Amino acid sequence: MKTATAALTALLGASAMALAASPADDQATVARLDTEYQAAVKRNDADGMARILAEPMVLVSGGGQVVTREQLLAEARAKSVTYEQQDEMPGTQVVRVWGDTGVVTALLWLKGVDSGKPFDRKLWFSDTYVRTKDGWKYAFGQVGRVVERDGKPVSP
Repeated sequence: MKTATAALTALLGASAMALAASPADDQATVARLDTEYQAAVKRNDADGMARILAEPMVLVSGGGQVVTREQLLAEARAKSVTYEQQDEMPGTQVVRVWGDTGVVTALLWLKGVDSGKPFDRKLWFSDTYVRTKDGWKYAFGQVGRVVERDGKPVSP
């Protein structure tokens, strides 16, 4: 009986949370979380990233490589990449929310050093967030091809 009561309470709480937030509130929350996530990556803040990432989570690179949550966090802890820029280009972020799913799309500027090699590129990404009992979490990311490298457009 206690288990059933606890489950019902959790379900009602999650339902109330979903009903309490307006679509505009959800959109603002997802936008803020994605901006916070990009800032955590820039700082190699694995704890900040872990707070936002869903379990499980995957990122698919523009080259088709699948990267897991654990791999992203390990890379941040190792600090093998240092970022000068890891920022969404101003005015490019678009957030769409459908019920318990939100998608952020933006143009990202990445500039820094990866394992001793400098890089400077811009690429489009889409990050998918899902509403969980613990709030919105980043569950899936997909990176488009690089559109600019070292300040020059990249041809398809």
